[in-house]
Amino acid sequence: MVDVQAVRDAIEQVNDPEIRLGLGELGMVRDVATDKGAVAVTIALAVTGSPLRETLLDDVVEAATGIEGVTAVDVTFITMTDEERAALTGSLRGASSEEREITLAAPGSKVRVIGISSGKGGVGKSSVTANLAVALAERGKRVGIIDADVWGFSIPKMMGIDRAPTVLDDLLLPPQAYGVGVISMDFFVQPDQAVVWRGPMLHKALEQFLVDVYWGELDYLLIDMPPGTGDVAISISQYLPKSEILVVTTPQPAAQRVAVRAGLMARKVNQEVIGVIENMSWFTGDDGTRYEIFGSGGGEALAKDLEVPFLGRIPLVTAIREGADVGKPITVVDPDGEAARAFADLAAQIVATGPRLRSHPELVIS
Repeated sequence: MVDVQAVRDAIEQVNDPEIRLGLGELGMVRDVATDKGAVAVTIALAVTGSPLRETLLDDVVEAATGIEGVTAVDVTFITMTDEERAALTGSLRGASSEEREITLAAPGSKVRVIGISSGKGGVGKSSVTANLAVALAERGKRVGIIDADVWGFSIPKMMGIDRAPTVLDDLLLPPQAYGVGVISMDFFVQPDQAVVWRGPMLHKALEQFLVDVYWGELDYLLIDMPPGTGDVAISISQYLPKSEILVVTTPQPAAQRVAVRAGLMARKVNQEVIGVIENMSWFTGDDGTRYEIFGSGGGEALAKDLEVPFLGRIPLVTAIREGADVGKPITVVDPDGEAARAFADLAAQIVATGPRLRSHPELVIS
């Protein structure tokens, strides 16, 4: 005899692969019946034609067959009614009224928002964002990325994501890779379309990324910022006043002198700069020798100027560029390599230290 309740309990613990909550909590398990060792399950999908339907099917079958006596599992998918879907959307949004709100910034929110910033482009800010996100996820953290570089978006490609968000009524469910949810302007423009927007439109787009995307219970939300100190950086500081900033630079003094402006801008809008990471610090040749192609000392000098911790160096590794081109972060393809170890160490420092206290003197940079 098969314990029907045990089968139901196991299935209800399965997470919906897009919403990342248990099927029981979402009210998606409608019927479980057994006939000797055969189990018949009915699951109500919130989204017709869900792109991850097969993933959910496999997970349900695996959970059910883990119960003693189960020899076969037949899963039938139905679709929620409009009323059921509206009720689910309302519970996910969590608002007590119809007023749209940024729950990530609400009092009591435990998510830690970290903007990955730089003074100029070309310093590898996006690759740092992607690999840091994966490194945090590998530590068991729930992580999301907002690709806020609305002109130079690259995070979806770096993460190997080739599908748009799923739409659940008026909510967007961000696609995921390597345990990280991602939202980006890349999902909403054609490949041959340029984003030619001024401040108000950028401000509105960021608001939608924060209000209309279901992030769930995140531990970390990383924001890949556009380079410089323009409209997007100002909007983020207004929408997420408790957000922190991690500044990325390269070793050469020219990059350091520009990157300091990003740190100073964060201070002006009362964002905490949690540290500096130096990218492209060295290249290790076939002979094992480290070559400092772009010089040295820029990261430490920037950290000293900003009076914040220097969190480490990321080496220049060909596989980082190759992985970004094919959607396989270095932290996934070469977890024991020197670059992946550097990202793992950066993630460990961020987790261990927590948010810094907002206490620092007014800076004057000569």
